[in-house]
Amino acid sequence: MTEGEKLIPINIEDEMKSAYIDYSMSVIVSRALPDVRDGLKPVHRRVLFGMYELGVFSNRSYKKSARIVGEVLGKFHPHGDSSVYDAMVRMAQPWSLRYMLVDGQGNYGSVDGDPPAAMRYTEARLQKISDELLADLDKETVDFQFNFDDTLQEPTVLPTKIPTLLVNGASGIAVGMATNMAPHNLTEVIDGTIAYIENRDIMIEELMQHIKAPDFPTGGTIYGYEGVKQAFETGRGRVVLRAKTNFEEVHGRDCIIVTEIPYQVNKAEMITKTAELVKDGKLDGIAEIRDESDRKGMRIVYVLKMDAVPNVVLNKLFKYTQLQSSFSVNNIALVNGRPEQLNLKDLIHHFVEHRHEVVIRRAEYDLRKAQERAHILEGYMKVIGTQDDLDRAIKIIRESATPEEARQGLIMAFGLSEIQARAILDLRLRTLTGLEIDKIRAEYDEIMSTINYLKDILANEELRMQIIKDELIEVRTKYGDDRRTDINYAGGDLNMEDLIPDEKVVLTISRLGYIKRTPLSEYRKQSRGGVGNRAATTRDEDFLEYMVVATNHQYMLFFTEKGKCFWMRVFEIPEGSKTSKGRAIQNLINIDPDDKVKAYIRTHDLMDEEYVNNHFVIMVTKNGIIKKTSLEAYSRPRANGINAITVREGDTLLEALLTDGKSQIMIASKYGKAIRFYDEKVRPMGRTASGVRGINLGDEADNEVVGMIVVSDMENETVLVVSEKGYGKRTSIEDYRETNRGGKGVTTLNITDKTGKLIAIESVTDEHDLMIINKSGVAIRTGLDEIRVMGRATQGVRLINLKNNDKIAAIAKVEVDNEVEENEEATTEDGEQLVENQVELNNGQPTEETTSEEDQSND
Repeated sequence: MTEGEKLIPINIEDEMKSAYIDYSMSVIVSRALPDVRDGLKPVHRRVLFGMYELGVFSNRSYKKSARIVGEVLGKFHPHGDSSVYDAMVRMAQPWSLRYMLVDGQGNYGSVDGDPPAAMRYTEARLQKISDELLADLDKETVDFQFNFDDTLQEPTVLPTKIPTLLVNGASGIAVGMATNMAPHNLTEVIDGTIAYIENRDIMIEELMQHIKAPDFPTGGTIYGYEGVKQAFETGRGRVVLRAKTNFEEVHGRDCIIVTEIPYQVNKAEMITKTAELVKDGKLDGIAEIRDESDRKGMRIVYVLKMDAVPNVVLNKLFKYTQLQSSFSVNNIALVNGRPEQLNLKDLIHHFVEHRHEVVIRRAEYDLRKAQERAHILEGYMKVIGTQDDLDRAIKIIRESATPEEARQGLIMAFGLSEIQARAILDLRLRTLTGLEIDKIRAEYDEIMSTINYLKDILANEELRMQIIKDELIEVRTKYGDDRRTDINYAGGDLNMEDLIPDEKVVLTISRLGYIKRTPLSEYRKQSRGGVGNRAATTRDEDFLEYMVVATNHQYMLFFTEKGKCFWMRVFEIPEGSKTSKGRAIQNLINIDPDDKVKAYIRTHDLMDEEYVNNHFVIMVTKNGIIKKTSLEAYSRPRANGINAITVREGDTLLEALLTDGKSQIMIASKYGKAIRFYDEKVRPMGRTASGVRGINLGDEADNEVVGMIVVSDMENETVLVVSEKGYGKRTSIEDYRETNRGGKGVTTLNITDKTGKLIAIESVTDEHDLMIINKSGVAIRTGLDEIRVMGRATQGVRLINLKNNDKIAAIAKVEVDNEVEENEEATTEDGEQLVENQVELNNGQPTEETTSEEDQSND
């Protein structure tokens, strides 16, 4: 130990505690957490201020990144150069920041995780939007502090016009805490901020009508809304993000196309890990993965195997890969130098308070400068206001030996202040002309008007708030854009009906199972005899089978032949234009590859206890088993569906219909028998039950049920039956006597070699159309008002002329809601009408063929 030194013993525990607290606070305040006012960490603020000092604005030429980094490093940020360059690079990456603050030129990395080029190769300048963060910085609007060596001054915060913290978010790991704030849409944030300014007591739920959810730079879809709501209300929440996908057919193979991925996901790494899962057999159904992304946009192609179901594969991708990820929101920012957790309203409140202070300080600065200028102009007008005063001033100046003597002489002669006298001595000779004197008077009048306006600003808080609103609107006009991230409200557990308008839409389902929803406004009413409008473009041999008006809050139930039931809210069904094909149902629900949808039911609110307890689902199988279950049993949706009926071996579900419990049921069999009974004869049973006998199919080994109808309107509805060789008829329901379930029924069509077996039964009115599909692929559409009602004991009329031993494969009752235009026509892919009229014999007149056979009863 040298002379003059001494040892001071200290407790190592106290020293460690003190040193660690100092280190912690330094990290929290000076490195890791953003300021709630301008939304920036010190390094980002210093980069922007360094570029401001260098003059690399958006309208100037680029400067080398190394020059900018050196400026920031040497003057304001005494840390590693990589920390400065990395921060600047991130502000120039379109996939990192929702609104970039730096305009980079050169290689700034990629969404695949490629690193940027070295700072000596790249160039940069400020983005135009950064001007709004730095505006009025020279008007003493914010406090400045000394830099690390007390030689220069830097701002403690930027006087931003933009709510940067909400708009761009932030992330950082401090000591004992971390922050992870999501970016949002500028237009929505400004709308919400204006709403807050207009009503300081606004609720967070009301703010959410403007700021709907985070808006990530990489787009994607927010899946579920509960996490968003929690984040807005508490400052913490988990937002689930999914990639944007669609299905395409490429060279005859089904493909899943990914066009946007979740935020902060490394695309190349995601593809590599997915390929490993496929190789290990954990992800089946994928034959090939291709990255076809280019400068036009992202495109990842998952080529599926021939037997793969696209929707099933997509759900597995969401489950096992980063096509679905989560963003854990943790809104912690510095408020008056202390870290606080903030909800949506808090963030807006602190920004508005900061902006309010900036407007006040700017007005005070402008007022001071205006008053100083007015004071000088008053001095000018005292001295050069008249020719005599001007001559006297010139004489004093000429006779003075020194400038100081001249200044004192002017002060004594005209009663000027020091500042005014100095300004007079600094005047140029041209200012003494008459024209310049008029300009001085005009400038003085204008400045006095400005002074009065600035005093009004400082005296009137309402006026200051209006200025903030006007500046926000100007920013929104310049930089506002549309949302990039979609919101799937139905993906979460929260009921978001209040955020989705219950508007009327048109639901269309084609024979091959393509479904879509279209705004009702796309369908205009037409009177009969109109030429019709082009309807949906469907695949060859496909047509629209079901068209009905629904509302967004209603439900669609889908029943498969294996007895499973799936749900979809109407607003979950993909929207399509009137002429679009729609999406295949099997791509929207998790249906097994060897299963298919056999029936669909539109219902009202499944949460309405009275409605679900007073309605029933009636199901029938091919072997004649019928089952009635309360709709209440189907009121708890599950993503993977539920068992609607236990289908016995060798049997399949054929039909499912909705009834109010007071309707009549009719079941028809292949050999021309039909049975009619009230659905009260079938007792309700649970979902897992297999049902009871609805009709006795007799001794024929190949006999089976061909259809079931529910009759609720005896006056207008009639029974339509069609045979495989083109015969059909309509019969009054009263012609079928009422019996108990389980009987063989009565004859509904006299089956002969000429008619062939019965293939369908439908409940129809004159308003319906009939679509007939042949096994050869021909489809014919006719109006049912052209088929007259006739007795039960007939063979009916020939509906279609079949050639070359062709047979009818199926029929479909085409339902068109009264609110939809009346002349919708089925079209092929080329938009050509399939068939205009029915094919008829005997010069266009149907031929009635009767039989003398007696009615067959329940023997």
